[in-house]
Amino acid sequence: MAITNLLSTAITPFPFTSHPKHSPFLHPTKRPTIRAQSKNNNDSADGPDRLISAITYFYPFFDGIQYGKYVITQFAPIQTLIQPLVPAIRVFKSFPLNGLLVFFTLYFIVVRNQNFSRYVRFNTMQAIVLDVLLIFPDLLERSFNPKDGLGLDLMMSFDSTVFLFLLVCLVYASSSCLLGQLPRLPIVAEAADRQVL
Repeated sequence: MAITNLLSTAITPFPFTSHPKHSPFLHPTKRPTIRAQSKNNNDSADGPDRLISAITYFYPFFDGIQYGKYVITQFAPIQTLIQPLVPAIRVFKSFPLNGLLVFFTLYFIVVRNQNFSRYVRFNTMQAIVLDVLLIFPDLLERSFNPKDGLGLDLMMSFDSTVFLFLLVCLVYASSSCLLGQLPRLPIVAEAADRQVL
C-alpha cells in the first residue's frame, strides 16, 4: 500500500532548465577582482603602485632563499636567474633581524596605511602572509635534520619544493603586478583579503 501511494504521488521536476547552455553549472559566477583603475579610486593600480606591489614579493623570496641551496647548485639556469639578485640577498641576510624589520615596516607602514591604495596593501599583505608561512618549513627543518639516506633525500625534495614555490610566486605575482593585474596566490590570497580593510 505504501508503494502504491509512493507511485501515485506527483513527481516534481528538478528546477534545472532543459536548455544546457542556460544551466547554472556551466556558467559559474565569478568573484569580483581588483582591476587597474584611475587614481581617483582607492583601488588604483598606476605605475608607482604596480612597482611597489611587484617589489614586495621579493621579501618572502629573499627570506626563503636558503631552501634553494640544493636546486641552485644543481641547475645552471636557476643560478643565472638568481645571480643578479645576489647583492640584494646579501644585504637582506647581512643582519639577523632584517627580516623582522622588513615585516614590521611593510605591515605597519604599508598595509595599515590608508594612504596607499588597496591594490598595494593587498599585494603587500599577500607577500607578508607568504613569508609568515615560511615558519612551517623552518620548524620542520629544525626538528627533522637528517644527515644522510632517505631522510636527507626527503628533506632535499621538500626544500626544493618550497624554493620553487617561492620562485614561481615571485615571478607570477611580480609580473602580474607590473601588468596591473591582481595576482591571487594559492593559500595566502584569502588571508590577505581578510586583513586588508
